[in-house]
Amino acid sequence: MNRRELLLGAAAVAAAAAAGGTIAAETHDHKHMHGGASKRNQALIKTAGECVETGQACLHHCLVLLGEGDKSMAPCAKSVSDLIAVCSALQQLVSAESPYLVEMAKLSIKVCEDCEKECKKPEVAKHEECKACAESCAACYKECKKIVG
Repeated sequence: MNRRELLLGAAAVAAAAAAGGTIAAETHDHKHMHGGASKRNQALIKTAGECVETGQACLHHCLVLLGEGDKSMAPCAKSVSDLIAVCSALQQLVSAESPYLVEMAKLSIKVCEDCEKECKKPEVAKHEECKACAESCAACYKECKKIVG
């Protein structure tokens, strides 16, 4: 057998294997489930995501004002920074139906309530970003309370 015959034979085997794999894939019965986000607790997944989103806007606003010398925004910035971290983790644990969800929901309630209080202080509540953050915090801890029971 010469080199040319060997290469042609190898190419024919590869083509046959590829065709067989395609046929097998086309006839494969897809009864197994592919992963994905949880179908449970969709309201909590949504509110945790909204908390992160409005929290990021609030934090950005706080940083701008702090940069301009408004030190009254420092407690809000600290509080919302914690909120973003906790609600991001909460959203991930809810989506994964984690066994740590209840514990995380308890922590999230505290963090969301504290952030809501900061965002509702008179010197802070006048800012739309902070007001939206406070509303998201309230919605999130209400959903968390449903998980905690």
